[in-house]
Amino acid sequence: MQTLKPPPSIISAFGFTASAEAVPLEGGLINHTFMLREQGRRIALQRLHPIFAPEVNLDIDAITTHLEKKGMLTPRVLPTRDGSLWTTAPDRSVWRGLSWLDGRTVHSVDDPATARAAAELAARFHHAVADLHHTFRFTRPGAHDTPAHLQKLERALDEHRAHQNHQIIAVVGEAILLHASTLQSLPALPTRLIHGDLKISNVLFDESLTKALALLDLDTMANSTIPIELGDALRSWCNPAGEDEGRATFRANIFEAAVQGYANSAPGFLSSEEIDALVLGAETIALELSARFCADALAEAYFGWNPQKFASRSEHNRIRARSQLSVAGSIRAQRSVLERIVRSAFSRS
Repeated sequence: MQTLKPPPSIISAFGFTASAEAVPLEGGLINHTFMLREQGRRIALQRLHPIFAPEVNLDIDAITTHLEKKGMLTPRVLPTRDGSLWTTAPDRSVWRGLSWLDGRTVHSVDDPATARAAAELAARFHHAVADLHHTFRFTRPGAHDTPAHLQKLERALDEHRAHQNHQIIAVVGEAILLHASTLQSLPALPTRLIHGDLKISNVLFDESLTKALALLDLDTMANSTIPIELGDALRSWCNPAGEDEGRATFRANIFEAAVQGYANSAPGFLSSEEIDALVLGAETIALELSARFCADALAEAYFGWNPQKFASRSEHNRIRARSQLSVAGSIRAQRSVLERIVRSAFSRS
């Protein structure tokens, strides 16, 4: 999927020689990631997407320092040879090094025990940062502004009428907007420090996939609400088909394991208002992501794509959009069941 290679100046900046091997790691939708290794030394090397200012690394460093003090395993930003937390290539792209953590990542969940483990780790993360008052050097206003993303989809459908795939993409886009027209708004809730992108591939597991070790890809950490945070997690964890299958469902048994895992690890942590909004949060974020994928199926400017499986970036994003729309519809169809699961899990915590 990735064709670029780290420039020699970047490899040298982190103390490696020209003989170092840079192995591309697939799966990321935004940043390009490599395992850089030489003589037994390994780091994760990333080229940041331009949406992230270099100062995001200062936020990551501050928060991961706090996490380590709380006893949590976490990737750390590695200084370059001149002591900086990032470096810039001749093409002005920004690169950083992260400490390598051994473990296993996956792109979908088949076993409820895996979702339970991920949820337990998310709860520990939220507990660990609950007492941290951090002023972010980099923010992404509107990252989960669902109405804004829906409006962007409407504009894309109108502005890209000349796109060769507009007709088939518009079918998906109109279905997304129809679902949104009857979507309840999330309530106003207190903000907490969140990870911001708890899809399953951002969770590092042991080989058995029953113990979650660390959260990865920390660029998205922000102040937001728990229903948005866990909504993003649950729409990912409870969809075994993953994002690359157009028809997807939201598995209630996986949802139950995840909710129980979080509730058991964070007894009394969430307010009743936060708990009551968890199911709506999952539906909202699934639909929001569907809108984002659909808009990029026309704009073809943001998400990475897999040319080994899809004919174009547009096609890959259209399938992703259909997938997340299916997830949102599946959540809505099971809402009463899912809400009973939530009430039961948190009543015992």
